[in-house]
Amino acid sequence: MAKKHHISETPATHVLRAAGVAFDAYTYDWVPHGGARHSAEVLGADPFAVVKTLIMQNQDREPLVVLMHGNRSVSTKVLARQLGMKHIEPCEVEVAQRHSGYLVGGTSPFGTRRSMPVYIERSILELPRILINGGRRGYLVGIDPRVCLTLLQAQPVDCALAE
Repeated sequence: MAKKHHISETPATHVLRAAGVAFDAYTYDWVPHGGARHSAEVLGADPFAVVKTLIMQNQDREPLVVLMHGNRSVSTKVLARQLGMKHIEPCEVEVAQRHSGYLVGGTSPFGTRRSMPVYIERSILELPRILINGGRRGYLVGIDPRVCLTLLQAQPVDCALAE
């Protein structure tokens, strides 16, 4: 996995630096609808270790963040059941961008505009290192996944579906 050139600070990297979190920065040519699979392919990473940040909402339109493996999808029914909610669905693009402060495709769970509960697929925490969006399209940071527990107070869930 080759590191590329330096990229300017984002709200996400600012949060990570302020917390003293060590991270590696990786850039790639972003393409619309490429997603985590594209970034994994370009960077030579395992898509299971590339974590996507999904902005969703419950039945009351309250937003929440779900961190999921790049080659898995979220079972919203299973997630809703685990969280004691009636319904969970992905937010519309404009709504997700309004909640997070990031463009879809560049959404990081760190440094979001609005504070939202964060849920992380439990098996992500078993990985030694993950690549997660650094707050800009075409920009990932490599971190220890346990940072999500400490900085985001992410709650582990089991809602992954193989794609």
